[in-house]
Amino acid sequence: MIIKRQRYLEKLLSRKGNGLIKVVTGPRRCGKSYLLFTLFKKRLLSEKIPADHIIEAALDDEVHEALLDRHALGEYVRGKIKDDKMHYVLLDEIQEVDGFERVLNGFLKMPNVDVYVTGSNSTLLSSEISTIFKDRGDEIRMHPLSFSEFMSAYDGSKAEGWDEYFMYGGLPLVLSYKNQEDKEDYLIRLFEKTYLSDIIERRKIRNKDELDELVNILASSVGSLTNPTKLENTFKSEKKIDFSHQTINSYIGYLKDAYIISDAQRYDVKGKKYINTPVKYYFEDTGLRNARLNFRQSEETHIMENIIFNELKIRGFKVDVGIVEKYGKDENSKTTKSSYEVDFIANRGSRKYYIQSALSLSSEEKESQEKRSLLEIKDSFKKIVVVKDDIMPRRDENGIVTIGLWNFLLDDNSLEL
Repeated sequence: MIIKRQRYLEKLLSRKGNGLIKVVTGPRRCGKSYLLFTLFKKRLLSEKIPADHIIEAALDDEVHEALLDRHALGEYVRGKIKDDKMHYVLLDEIQEVDGFERVLNGFLKMPNVDVYVTGSNSTLLSSEISTIFKDRGDEIRMHPLSFSEFMSAYDGSKAEGWDEYFMYGGLPLVLSYKNQEDKEDYLIRLFEKTYLSDIIERRKIRNKDELDELVNILASSVGSLTNPTKLENTFKSEKKIDFSHQTINSYIGYLKDAYIISDAQRYDVKGKKYINTPVKYYFEDTGLRNARLNFRQSEETHIMENIIFNELKIRGFKVDVGIVEKYGKDENSKTTKSSYEVDFIANRGSRKYYIQSALSLSSEEKESQEKRSLLEIKDSFKKIVVVKDDIMPRRDENGIVTIGLWNFLLDDNSLEL
């Protein structure tokens, strides 16, 4: 099964020889090793790079256990450099090496070495890459399969593919399992034995039950506005557990660092300012989210919203949740205030899009409800409603574009239609 992952491959190729350490980050099992050791290496070989000028090591493989010592890793790489031509160093799971930043920064002093590494978890935070590598780190953020990548390897119709993707997500290995039970077992086991165990071990968490309960609540309330204080109250009232908002905030940070969840901040469209709290949390992979709840809670409305959020992030947008406030007068001439939510505000460079996610526009009332917040925004940026229906894009008299979900997900340029 070949999945091209062209978006990420092109990013690596465009950074080739730029004098920086290329760091591929993202959740475990999303395809980072495949990108580096299969797709990127194959491209290098096709460009006539000699095989002995590509130095590679999977540092989570026991075959390379000796290389977990940074001095041994440095000697290994330097020992394979035979001439002054460019050598490409590919290192998988670099965070396994204690003090990895020192040996990698040492490679940067060698003019004929171009370094590419992967990292999966909170030992190699996106926010710290620049500091770790003294402003010589260049991050390529990788995600699980987008729907279009998924469909490139899926043998079935768009409707069948959506049902699979919606339920089991975009971790590449899921596509290799042929029946429902195997997919579910793989995802449940992966979440528990890899993702959560990694956090517990690295963060030295003593009370696993608290983390379990927090993950369950976040999974059950995907796309709902919340904050640590609100979650603390939920624990007290529903779970009868004293779980401080400070600890909750720390645990949420661990989940974000491990690429399990992402957040979307609220933005006041008319006031042009961020509202610090509450925020919305979405899962990096909906299959993992569903696995966490044993595939019992699969509300299509919320999961579709999660998938649209992920798609926008994959395309490189910064994604916020919008709030639009409207003031008026009641029958007694008293000032009234109404607030309307915009599901997503997607920003990239000078481009901005306001996007609503709607399972359907089954009636005029429902259509009016979904478009109400968009109509209150008076700027000239594009306003879009994504619906589950398989329809071509259409624009109404107010300039609001309605686009079918599959059209949106399968066309990288769908926002420009």
